[in-house]
Amino acid sequence: MDVSRPGPKIPALSVTGAQRAVLEGWVRRRSTAQALALRSRIVLECVQGHSIAEVSRRLGIAPDTVRTWRRRFLDRGLEGMHDEPRPGVPRKITDADVERVIVKTLEETPKNATHWSTRSMAAATGMSQSAISRIWRAFALAPHRSQTFKLSTDPLFIDKVRDVVGLYLDPPEKALVLCVDEKSQIQALDRSQPVLPTMPGVPERRSHDYIRAGTTTLFAALEVATGKVIGSLHRRHRAAEFKKFLTKVDKEVPADLQVHLILDNYATHKTPDVKKWLLAHPRFHLHFTPTSASWLNLVERWFAELTQKKLKRGVYRSVQALERDIRTWLADWNNQPRPFVWTKTADEILDKVAAYCHRISVSGH
Repeated sequence: MDVSRPGPKIPALSVTGAQRAVLEGWVRRRSTAQALALRSRIVLECVQGHSIAEVSRRLGIAPDTVRTWRRRFLDRGLEGMHDEPRPGVPRKITDADVERVIVKTLEETPKNATHWSTRSMAAATGMSQSAISRIWRAFALAPHRSQTFKLSTDPLFIDKVRDVVGLYLDPPEKALVLCVDEKSQIQALDRSQPVLPTMPGVPERRSHDYIRAGTTTLFAALEVATGKVIGSLHRRHRAAEFKKFLTKVDKEVPADLQVHLILDNYATHKTPDVKKWLLAHPRFHLHFTPTSASWLNLVERWFAELTQKKLKRGVYRSVQALERDIRTWLADWNNQPRPFVWTKTADEILDKVAAYCHRISVSGH
């Protein structure tokens, strides 16, 4: 049997001018159900001559999904883009009702609040709370939730992503890759009343207010290969303290190894004194993450561990007590270090960012 023989050729897909106008309208309209908008994008991408695999990659969906809606459009045209009617009791909530709820959720806000609740939406539409809840779940809408984001505007974003991720996935030989950053303004907080410990059936209890005893700054360098951390505590956060930290790193890293530092664009990392120190220590190589992209620095993950397991519920009557606790935690960590393994390639990251930007531009936001 000839295993190299190609499979059956799929029929070409074409649309009339009227069909294209309807499909593009479904994509542009903010009130269109997301499922219908996605199906329209699939057809429009296929019409441009893209392969099923290419459309799958560009839209971030499974190839079988592309095949299904491509075939439905070939067989039934625009009518094939809608869901098949299902057997059972006739629906009490019409498509128009669903669309009305989705449009109000996405395009309006209640007069006396910043976001909708099931109760306020039910009152505004005359539907039941359970119906509103079902519609929101079906279309993955959660008005009560909010997240923050910021796309990097760094003109060298692509180059920096490839540089940093390359160090993670393919580190140079005879070199140490260190993720460096500072956790500044760590507060020594003492509760206004003693903490009540955990008891059977009762969680730990602490007063809601606290007394500030001062702050400290932790400089940290996370070794990517092993998870070990070089740390240093300072009361101030200036270029002078950063240079002292670099000196400590220089002493602790074996002299026969090159040192690659991954760090952000903070001003203290680029002062004339720091640049002069680096010229005197040519084995140090700096790699900067893009602006607004601290997620690319693995030491941030280690800072999250420190915050969650030690600082968040800590009680300290002085900065000295806080610093002593951090040093103890750091020493315990280094006794049994755990590396954070980076798995995403630079291409995967850049493709995901590009797909997100494409969705934003298509939706008109």
